[in-house]
Amino acid sequence: MIQSSATMVGRDTELVEIAASLGVRPARPADRLVDVLLAGDAGVGKTRLLRALRDVAVEEGWQVFAGHCLDFGDSALPYLPFSEVLGRLATEQPDVVAEVAAAHPALARLQPVRRQMADTDPVDAEASALDRADLFRAMLAVLEGAARRAKLLLVIEDTHWADQSTRDMLSFLLSRVDSGGFAVVASYRSDDLHRRHPLRRQVAEWSRLRGVDRINLSPLDDDDVRSLVRQLVPGGLPESEVADVVARAEGNAFFVEELVSAAAEPGTFIPADLADVLLVRLDRLDDDARQVVRAASASGRRVTHELLEATSGLSSQALDAGLRGAVEMNVLVAERGSYAFRHALLGEAVYDDLLPGERARLHARYVAVLRDGSARGTAAELARHARLAMDRTTALQASVRAGNEASAVGGPDEAAYHYQQALEILSGDLARGDGGDLGDLGIDLSKLVVKAADALVTSGDPERAIAVIGEQLERLPADASDTWRARMLSAQAAALYITETDSDAVAISAQAVALAPPGESGLRARVLANHARILSAYGRFEEAEVAGVDALELAERLDLHELASDAITTLSGLKKAGPKEGLRAALEEAVARAVESDALDAELRGRFLLGRSYEDWGEFDEAERWFASGIDRATEAGVPWAPYGFEARWQLSWIHLVRGEWDRALDLFVVEGPFPPPIPRALLTSMRLQILQHRGEDVGARAVGLRPFWRREGAVAIHAAAIEMVAAGRKGEPAAAVAAYDEAVGVLSRIWHEWFSARIRLAAVAVGVLADAMAHRSGAEREVLVKDVDRLHADGQIVLERYADPSGHWGPEGRAWVKRLDAETLRARWQAGTDSPPLDVLIETWRETETLFADFGHVHELAVVRTKLAGILRAAGDLATARVLGDQARVVAHALGAQPLLVELTAIGSAPAPRSVEAAERVTLTAREREILSHVADGRTNGEIAKLLFISAKTVSVHVSNILGKLDASGRTEAAAIARRRGLLD
Repeated sequence: MIQSSATMVGRDTELVEIAASLGVRPARPADRLVDVLLAGDAGVGKTRLLRALRDVAVEEGWQVFAGHCLDFGDSALPYLPFSEVLGRLATEQPDVVAEVAAAHPALARLQPVRRQMADTDPVDAEASALDRADLFRAMLAVLEGAARRAKLLLVIEDTHWADQSTRDMLSFLLSRVDSGGFAVVASYRSDDLHRRHPLRRQVAEWSRLRGVDRINLSPLDDDDVRSLVRQLVPGGLPESEVADVVARAEGNAFFVEELVSAAAEPGTFIPADLADVLLVRLDRLDDDARQVVRAASASGRRVTHELLEATSGLSSQALDAGLRGAVEMNVLVAERGSYAFRHALLGEAVYDDLLPGERARLHARYVAVLRDGSARGTAAELARHARLAMDRTTALQASVRAGNEASAVGGPDEAAYHYQQALEILSGDLARGDGGDLGDLGIDLSKLVVKAADALVTSGDPERAIAVIGEQLERLPADASDTWRARMLSAQAAALYITETDSDAVAISAQAVALAPPGESGLRARVLANHARILSAYGRFEEAEVAGVDALELAERLDLHELASDAITTLSGLKKAGPKEGLRAALEEAVARAVESDALDAELRGRFLLGRSYEDWGEFDEAERWFASGIDRATEAGVPWAPYGFEARWQLSWIHLVRGEWDRALDLFVVEGPFPPPIPRALLTSMRLQILQHRGEDVGARAVGLRPFWRREGAVAIHAAAIEMVAAGRKGEPAAAVAAYDEAVGVLSRIWHEWFSARIRLAAVAVGVLADAMAHRSGAEREVLVKDVDRLHADGQIVLERYADPSGHWGPEGRAWVKRLDAETLRARWQAGTDSPPLDVLIETWRETETLFADFGHVHELAVVRTKLAGILRAAGDLATARVLGDQARVVAHALGAQPLLVELTAIGSAPAPRSVEAAERVTLTAREREILSHVADGRTNGEIAKLLFISAKTVSVHVSNILGKLDASGRTEAAAIARRRGLLD
């Protein structure tokens, strides 16, 4: 059974805010404490936050006393939470309670022992004569008396269940002029405060009091929900289940725990215990309101008034009354002419509680009113209701229409879903072989299959597209037309060539060409255009040119402008074998033609190819311009995960990584809209983990978690394997680094070829780990490591000998890593003392490596190279040059927040050179750094600064590290003093 998470997740900012408001941290004088009202939906995490607040308060030397309101309905005991608090005070500080009780006899009425049911009539003369004002003053006095020993935090939880007397006592305490050395925090469920709830008016009054802050606890964001799921299930859940929990829980921590505990699969009923909790709300509604809510649940999360009026079966007057009741009780929320369930799971619970016959009848009503136009709705809504009402004909037609509409507005995920729903209906009908009961609806199965596949590819899931086409090809009857097969095979080949696959995309595409009808047709033009693109991708440029020219001529004769643009882009890319200027000019012309023809796929491909051309030559400014334009165009069209749109994002993030613009790279990983498909998500994760590793985080285990994607996308294997090797090196496990290299090479050799160019980089990283390990190994162990070094270096040499590119160009990146492999090999031998190279050769090789990485422009790797070279020079006795290199590397490390580099520089004995006063005064801070420095000078924590600037606390931490490095400050206080002295603060 899944247990509740013991660690608070995603509430650091709120904890900082509430602690600051109360004066717990940073501390405030006792006479300046304020009180807090903490609001939030049931299950959102109020209690867990208050527990964390208690821990912080205790750590700061506060006393914490908590009282709880309980749901006793009309039988609630007056002042129950204050009796609970007084009971603890009487146990822990009896002298204080006794002293106050002597002055205020009314206090005794609150003590728990006096509140138990007695044998005599509880309504005696003493109770009747009780002076409430004296009781309030007594409670205030006992809190002030206890607070004289140490500041005190009074926590009253669940005040939505508080009785009137408890609310009055809270009003008295919150209205006090002097804090009395104690602060109050009261929590309540905001979703329980319906319009007639007595606390609703009280909260409004309390919020207007001076010295009372109101804080609303919002739902957790998606990343925090994922973190909570990881805590609840350390072994992890399949991504589909995690995504389902994220979508259904809507940031509610209690719902997350219940869904995870029940291991709920996407689309299944919600756990019974959770449903019972949710359905309690329906018990408060009258019959009309319940009927409205049930009708609304069949519509999904949201329903228009018009649809409810047509389907609820109620008169207008009864409908209005029912809606008002449901809204007032916080079951439904009114939003601009429609109604939504306050929480999606509440709608699910109501729907699941319907009887099968009730569901079918409700959906049939929706179908009728949507189909005849008596109420407005979308094709997607009609398709859903028709499927659930078992109206297959309407469901098929509406699903195809919904898919077309989604495609037209840039919604490939939704389009793929609707097309696949239609395929399930249509292919099932055809499989029966008797025509089924759908009749002739004029729907071409092969075109529907290709539409579904195209939508899946555009949404970033080509693997699913391949599977869908494969399933439909297997279901085709033996007498299916060649036209259908040609169309489907061509689409399958087009999806195959952008994935890592064992299938022969060229052969499948050639089969489609052979089956395509001869003569002039749009299908033949499409099949030829696809074939040209696939041949080009596999390096068969002459054949690609023949197919591309045929496709272009045919497309132009048929006036198919989008297809013509696709062919032109392919033909332009074939100019890679010539001068780069010719390739770029042709591609720019192709992009312009694609824009004019509104050929989005061709346009994205052209922009990407232009970016790659500049990137391969190390011309990063132009590469960034073209990649950014591709990202913008894909985002604007609503297809951020489409081929070449996502690839542009991936390549641009790599450029930012290389140039040391790590925060800009991380920004690219945030994409509005649906959660990323698996492969793009794995690629972005591998890039993000590199940055985190460079900044000192231990990400080895997370990198291992990407191994299932190695076979599916080679780039993931390259980056994740490098991360694993570095992580192994930091743990002193060189054999694990070599194993990671061998395993990555094994996978990539199977999906690409044995001597792929990136193998040089992997070998250089692995040899670097071995070189670092030599100093800590015995002679025998060094011999083993040297053998691995020689093998990896030989691998690199074979790659270099066999490298072939139509441009004949080995770019700056390739040249830098080739030399790095040589340099790391020499360093490993030098460290091992085996065939040690002459010192001047070793130093010269590392100098050449430094030059090549400077030409390449890789900021972090250049700093790494300089750090290694500085260590060699110090060992050789050239301390002055070593210090210069160390200082250069240190500046970069501070700017990037690369803590491991700083640690290594310290380890090799490289201390920063004394900075002259003039140099120190010339230090410049970015606008963001100045902004953060001003908050640091005001004494704010990273969490407080993050909340003020709407950035993460981790980003603030990085900026603070950079500021400390630039100012040569040992800490935040010294940085603030230096900034004031130099006039850096506004």
